[in-house]
Amino acid sequence: MHLPRQFSRRGFMKLAAATATGSAIVNMSPQIAAQSLTSSERTLLLYAIDVAMDAGADYADGRVIRTQFEAIRTREQTITQVQSTDSFGINVRALVGGSWGFSASQILSRDAVAKMARDAVRIAAANNAVAPSATTLAPVDVYPDADWVTPHSIDPFDVPLEDKAALLLRTNAEAMRVNNIRFASSSILSVREERLVATSEGSLIKQTFYRINPSVNITAISADGSDFQTRSAVIEPAGRGYEYVMGLELSGNASRWAEEAAMKLEATPVEPGKWDLVLHPSNLWLTIHESIGHPTELDRALGYEANYAGTSFLYPPEDVLGKMRLGPEFMQFVGNRTEFGGCATTGWDDEGVAAEFWPIIEDGVFVDYQTTRDQAAWISPYTGITSSHGCAYGQNWESMPFQRMPNVSLLPGEENLSEDDVIGATERGIYIEGRGSYSIDQQRYNIQFAGQVFWEIRNGRKVRMLRDVAYVGRTPEFWNSLDVIGGDRTYYLGASFGDAKGQPMQVNAVSHGCPISLFRNIDILNTG
Repeated sequence: MHLPRQFSRRGFMKLAAATATGSAIVNMSPQIAAQSLTSSERTLLLYAIDVAMDAGADYADGRVIRTQFEAIRTREQTITQVQSTDSFGINVRALVGGSWGFSASQILSRDAVAKMARDAVRIAAANNAVAPSATTLAPVDVYPDADWVTPHSIDPFDVPLEDKAALLLRTNAEAMRVNNIRFASSSILSVREERLVATSEGSLIKQTFYRINPSVNITAISADGSDFQTRSAVIEPAGRGYEYVMGLELSGNASRWAEEAAMKLEATPVEPGKWDLVLHPSNLWLTIHESIGHPTELDRALGYEANYAGTSFLYPPEDVLGKMRLGPEFMQFVGNRTEFGGCATTGWDDEGVAAEFWPIIEDGVFVDYQTTRDQAAWISPYTGITSSHGCAYGQNWESMPFQRMPNVSLLPGEENLSEDDVIGATERGIYIEGRGSYSIDQQRYNIQFAGQVFWEIRNGRKVRMLRDVAYVGRTPEFWNSLDVIGGDRTYYLGASFGDAKGQPMQVNAVSHGCPISLFRNIDILNTG
């Protein structure tokens, strides 16, 4: 489909609705769409906090949240989906005794907000009466008038949909020029999230988050139709503006990604057994997410998060903190809420805790978890840290905040090794690029990961493409097999746009950075 220069936004929307397979154009009511975080919302949020405290809360916080989401998807030369949603509301969380109560509303009148605040207090009081508990909130600085915006230069919502569509269709067209490529799809998802957080301690914090998720998926089919191979996971989401998409050169790189998909049709099946692995960050970030990120969530380690994706082998805290070796001495992992471009990067969390970064694994030894204000005291006797690491987040206006993963990253090595240096340190190995399927047990202990592109390494050089590769292991042994890591110039930030947790389920976005890394003697399966 060709989009001429004079094609209007209105005309584009009509055409997309008429021609797309399964297309969807979704809009909230004009009343909600017109809302923004103005002085009236500030006044109502502070009023809600006052009502909650007057009703008997020992502490209260609340949020006004507007979340705008836009998606455009294409396949070959067809626009398959255009979607736009806008969600807006207010919530209050109240602490009575040692128990929490929560309530939310989309009606922003004084009466509705007052009722919502009193409901939160009543729920907290009822919880405390039925199952009383002790809650200690970590100390926090007060920010009475703070503001933060995701660093960006182009608001994705200011870019016309027809411009995004034209880019995606060009990308698909370039991929389809390659022999044996039969299908090419691409998409751009955009999020703008405005949050106003207030606490009974006096903080009032306004933030605007931008996240963007471009995607390309290319499928090659053999001439006789007996085999197909895909190349996906070629780019990552980011906490940035549309300038990120513009810098990716999607259409310029499409033919290379397509050629990789076609090459996989003729690739040699891997020989199972022990191999050294050179993992590109586009593959390793997912392994970090599942085997380091999730196990170091404190609520998961203590069993408060168990039904959804299990608990953690990093338990009990007193036996593992400062004692369990998870890797060599040069291995350093940090939790980081400040990293540029990170999907979990923020100015403050949903409890008004300022963003920070801190060691999770230091010199190869596990030293700290991810925490919120009511979790810090649980492990302070073992860490000596009484403050929260600022990991509270609720998905939207109707979601109660709880502990969510920050950006968790493996720091590059002090010796500034290049990718060629790391490959050169490998006599017989496999280079893996791109994330693939994965499996992990309920304690995040036994792991299995695949990828997208696999190259056999012989005597420090990539020699031929392989296929059907998956690596398996146990988390401590896997990370202790890390032998060489690249320097700053090999560091890469991968991301998940939809990391699920909790019941009712909530979704957040999170990034993981790492350098290219060499692991020794890893078990390889043939998945064919």
